[in-house]
Amino acid sequence: MQDIPIYEFTLLGWIALLPLLGAIFNGILGARLPRALVSTVAAGAMGVAFILSIVAVWTLFQGRFEGADGHTLYGALYHNVFTWFEVGSLRVDFELLLDPLSAVMILIITGVGFLIHVYSIGYMEGDRSWWRFFTYLNFFVFAMLMLVLGDNLVVLFLGWEGVGVASYLLIGFWYEDDEKASAGKKAFIVNRVGDFAVLLALFLLVIYAGSLSVVELREWASTLSPAQVTALGGVLTAICILLFIGCTGKSAQIPLFVWLPDAMAGPTPVSALIHAATMVTAGVYLIARLNFLFVLSPTAMTLIAVIGGLTAFFAATIGVVQNDIKKVLAYSTVSQLGFMFLAVGVGSFFAGVFHLMTHAFFKALLFLGAGSVIHGMHHEQDIRRMGGLKDYMPITRWTFLVGCLAIAGFPLFSGFFSKDEILWYTLANVHLLGGVNLSWFLWFLALGTAFLTAFYMFRLYFLTFEGECRADEKTRSHIHESPLAMTLPLVVLAVLAGFGGFVGIPPVLGNALGGLPNVMHDWLYQVIGPGEAFFAYRFEGYGMAWMSMAAATASGIGGIALAWLFYGKPSDVPGAMAEKAAAVHRILSNKYYVDEFYAATVGRGVTLLGRVCHRLVDELLIDTLLVNGTARLMGFLGSVLRVVQNGQVQRYVAFVFLGIAIILYLVLR
Repeated sequence: MQDIPIYEFTLLGWIALLPLLGAIFNGILGARLPRALVSTVAAGAMGVAFILSIVAVWTLFQGRFEGADGHTLYGALYHNVFTWFEVGSLRVDFELLLDPLSAVMILIITGVGFLIHVYSIGYMEGDRSWWRFFTYLNFFVFAMLMLVLGDNLVVLFLGWEGVGVASYLLIGFWYEDDEKASAGKKAFIVNRVGDFAVLLALFLLVIYAGSLSVVELREWASTLSPAQVTALGGVLTAICILLFIGCTGKSAQIPLFVWLPDAMAGPTPVSALIHAATMVTAGVYLIARLNFLFVLSPTAMTLIAVIGGLTAFFAATIGVVQNDIKKVLAYSTVSQLGFMFLAVGVGSFFAGVFHLMTHAFFKALLFLGAGSVIHGMHHEQDIRRMGGLKDYMPITRWTFLVGCLAIAGFPLFSGFFSKDEILWYTLANVHLLGGVNLSWFLWFLALGTAFLTAFYMFRLYFLTFEGECRADEKTRSHIHESPLAMTLPLVVLAVLAGFGGFVGIPPVLGNALGGLPNVMHDWLYQVIGPGEAFFAYRFEGYGMAWMSMAAATASGIGGIALAWLFYGKPSDVPGAMAEKAAAVHRILSNKYYVDEFYAATVGRGVTLLGRVCHRLVDELLIDTLLVNGTARLMGFLGSVLRVVQNGQVQRYVAFVFLGIAIILYLVLR
């Protein structure tokens, strides 16, 4: 890959700064300002940041040129704010960088973020901490922009930690409720495990690569000879696995996924922004950004692919039996993130980022649609007490249906294109570990997940919007469509979820339709090209590609059909399938008892360690020996010296002569 020209572009600083200024303004003055002004400042900062993001991406696009290999390249834009610190030969600048990958991310963060801010104006109406909510929301967006625009891993880690703090504040926003406060603490603590692993990886990179700049790390990786890669194999694998552990925390993968379902305790706009469109995709972004590093470790890549595939299937099985409308979407998010990690694990970094984008559209739509339902049902979240809402909430119903079709991979909706890409590359890329080819295993795992996704999403749709309304008479009399501030973002996101996938038309369809290009892949090529070059295809022609697409489409339609068979008809007891598989249903309802297992092992272990440290370190070492022991020693010495220092001059003179006598004896003997 040839050198990419980089141009100074000061507007990058304003894109990140505007949400921060909004957070500072509302954080200091918001409690004393009218609600309309607070929301205008918060949403306005996001709107202007989105416009500036469009300008920046357009500027990047205008600088395109043809590379030596015939691919279109776009250069990069940067803004060096200041030199942060220098330690020996390590220099870290607070520098922002915009390239095609970060361009995709900032458009999602500011664009979808702006829609969610507008939606929040209607959803959070009446909340007494209105100003605090928008302060946290603006701060989160600032931290997320730092994460994706950081030119080096230190700035990226600043944003990484920032979104962790912001998510803690937003998940536990209604902290008076112990359940919601506990959910915030759980998210914060679980993420600290992954963040510690990321720190260790950064230390290793400083030791062996001598830099934390993404550009310099890419150059370092490209200059390693095969012999050097072999010699550094253990170190490279350790770095990649440590980074991946951090990704499992931030992006809710096995074994650190347990925080995300509980995070649904926060306000629904928080779930849409943080747990669907932005923060949880940070792990996928990190691996795609450092693809040139990860491909040097086949062990780490295989681990990522296997964990991603298992997480996708594991979470999908739990989603099948959830009855809380937000919990269904929460486990769906974990599952879809598993798809993204499967993609980057098999070397298709493009497909992972592409699904990240389409997922941001349809999952933000689904979460906001769920919030509209909850708002219209007066905070009812149990889908068993819903039904028939299509007659009361037509806009929410139709937009929610678009989201369900997209996530189910129905033909020509956005999820169809991105999910098909993942399935195809999983099957086609040569992916070996110890001579064992995992492609077919991972492909069948993904195919089963696609079937379950379509099933549980349309189970959710049918139980919520179709059939007879199962709400009580009082609730039924107050069901209403949400206001324009909430429905307008739904419509915009529905359009994106419906048509957003056409920017990534797979080659098999593109050739069939007259040579249509894969715009998304071409756009990301200069970032993901070096990584994808490490992988080869197993099949010639498009025969297997058509087979994979047909299987993916059939699995999605089959899942929809099965959901209609069990839940599509009017019923007073929506649970026919559960009654036929009570034991399995019980295991799935209890989420495989993972939380209970962690409580019995990690929880008890940490509690026991805490008690031991309390007794040995705090009480014995610090209190008894250091604090109380020092005081008692001083008291004892004082009591001894008190005998000598009694105020009698004669005794002082006697001690002086005694001392002189001892000295003379020692000298003259």
